[in-house]
Amino acid sequence: MQILFNIIMGIILPLLILVAVGALLQRKFTLDLKTLSKILTYLLLPVVAFVNIYESNINISILFDVLFFQGILSILLMIFSYSVVKLLKLDKGMSAVYKNSVVLINSGNYGIPVSQMIFHQHPLGMTIQIIVMLIQNFITYTYGLMNSVSVHAKGKGAAFGQFLKLPMLYALLLGVFLKALNIRIPNVLWQPLENLANAFLAIALLTLGAQLAYVQFKKFNKLLLLSIFGRLFVSPALALGLIFVLGLDGIVAQSLFIASSFPSSRNSAQFALEFDHHPELAGQIVLVSTIVSSLTVGVVIYAAEVLFG
Repeated sequence: MQILFNIIMGIILPLLILVAVGALLQRKFTLDLKTLSKILTYLLLPVVAFVNIYESNINISILFDVLFFQGILSILLMIFSYSVVKLLKLDKGMSAVYKNSVVLINSGNYGIPVSQMIFHQHPLGMTIQIIVMLIQNFITYTYGLMNSVSVHAKGKGAAFGQFLKLPMLYALLLGVFLKALNIRIPNVLWQPLENLANAFLAIALLTLGAQLAYVQFKKFNKLLLLSIFGRLFVSPALALGLIFVLGLDGIVAQSLFIASSFPSSRNSAQFALEFDHHPELAGQIVLVSTIVSSLTVGVVIYAAEVLFG
């Protein structure tokens, strides 16, 4: 119990404090979220991806394990959410909100900061989370986008093209290339890269808080509760079972188990707003799952340490 308390106080609450500060700043000054989003997407996230892959020692076997694990887990979550949608006989709009809220994970500006705190002495843990984030981005701009677009049957769009535009992918590949060739980066370049990577944590969490600052919360409903259950309870339970089946252990098992427990992605709310299918509900799910995750993620981190530490 003491370890769990330390995790909540040392990891989860510091994250929530920065999220709360971001919300307060947004209400006070109305921050430019588009600019913050561009800084994160096109500068800080790629730098974090590059620095961590360059500093880590990851082999092809581990890369395959992460890709295979995430692929199977995502398919299981898709099957689970599809089954719930059919059982409840939801309309297309509600179906898209629910499926996206369960399958799409906030593995960027929530998952990476959590992993950064937990695995600051283990670059492999952060590298695995970077790979998970890239996989999630691919799922978001294919499966997630198709779910939302299909609500009003406006066409599928160039989802894969959007994925190829993400700079994190190329930062990761560059890091792998330089690492493989054992190319040393001169200090005059490495120092700015480290400074940018260190800035990511605060900026990402402040931005997340600003994004949640004006979400309207009206009432609990069945779909909101089912979304939270699927994202925060079913996902880590499936992940744990899959870890045991695949025989994973150590940092790899810890990273993948923890990554499965993060709250719903803000992209699920953005898609709902852009394609006009229950955006208020989608925003509520992101907000409530983020708040509830302060407890559930703490439990998963504690369990990961006990089981695989």
